[in-house]
Amino acid sequence: MVKLVNPSVEIITEIDSKKVLQNIERAARTCYKTESSITEDGESAKTMVQHLIDMGHTAMLEFSDVHVLLRCDVGVYKDLTRHRHCSFAIESTRYCNYSKGKFDNEISVIVPINIEPDTVPFSAWYCGMCEMEHRYMQMAEAGCTPDQMRMLLPHSTAAYVNIKANMREWRHIFGLRCAKAAHPSVRQAMLLTLDLFHDKIPVLFDDLYDMYEDDIEEFKRLTKEYGERLHVDEV
Repeated sequence: MVKLVNPSVEIITEIDSKKVLQNIERAARTCYKTESSITEDGESAKTMVQHLIDMGHTAMLEFSDVHVLLRCDVGVYKDLTRHRHCSFAIESTRYCNYSKGKFDNEISVIVPINIEPDTVPFSAWYCGMCEMEHRYMQMAEAGCTPDQMRMLLPHSTAAYVNIKANMREWRHIFGLRCAKAAHPSVRQAMLLTLDLFHDKIPVLFDDLYDMYEDDIEEFKRLTKEYGERLHVDEV
């Protein structure tokens, strides 16, 4: 039986909000030769970074980056790898053999946020996932290699992806992938990530958080509700 899991996000980089903002401030003040205005308490950095965002002078935000570990479905990370100014390290379905014990001899799939549990569409999706896993294990028993078996794996397959990007690029990603035009699963993953970023470094993400706060709360609610209804173990 396939294992149902919710998406998750972890910020790997150890973030000191004050230092992040001060690094950006120092780079920006080099342009104007106003280093003498830097204050040790970090207040000048907050003011400078807010000013840069208000002006759209976001090139200075490239002087700080963050590494995130995201557990999402394959369809989500396919969309995210479209972004050019990021580094990626992704769980490889070509080399990972999910029939082995370290994967508990099962395939994990992300609960779809756009298909409500206890409905005919959800039942059809879930039956499809179970049949896929059955055929995967059947191929494994026949001696097939992971790069043969992965041909069965759907977009719903859960996988880990490391993403490292500078703050300017993260803002760009959130601007595109939190928007209503993005796929619901991508929105879910990125809204959860934006929520964490805002908690860690509010000045850099206040405007985006304010824009998407209602959506963040709604997707958090749905993720929790679907997880509870399906008895999903949290990662």
